[in-house]
Amino acid sequence: MHQETLTFKTQGNNEVIDLTDRVKSVLSQTEITTGLVTVFSSHTTTAITVLEFEPGANRDLGEVMNRLIPQSHSYHHNVMDSNGHAHARAAIIGPSVSVPLTHGVLQLGRWQHIALIDFDDRPRERNLHITIIG
Repeated sequence: MHQETLTFKTQGNNEVIDLTDRVKSVLSQTEITTGLVTVFSSHTTTAITVLEFEPGANRDLGEVMNRLIPQSHSYHHNVMDSNGHAHARAAIIGPSVSVPLTHGVLQLGRWQHIALIDFDDRPRERNLHITIIG
């Protein structure tokens, strides 16, 4: 097993960050060739998913989330903070993904990338935890 934490500065507001190369870099530091790679965000206003990392698709995702969970809605959480929408968006997508590892290769589809999405309404510093089990 191997674990590592990566730290990112994010801008929020539906920012999508491609993590694939960073995850592969962590993987290259191990001798694990078969198993499972999990990427987990320990923040309640971010999500981790697998998507086609392409500007149009990234923008589409943000626009869909804006329609489904608009920032302008009156959220109960906003009594204490201004990011109720970000918590709801992140909860729907989820904080982690796990990708099979076979012969040292992440088993992502041709267009799939591992991505962090920051839904918060302001810049933040984020910690992502990568766990490789094999």
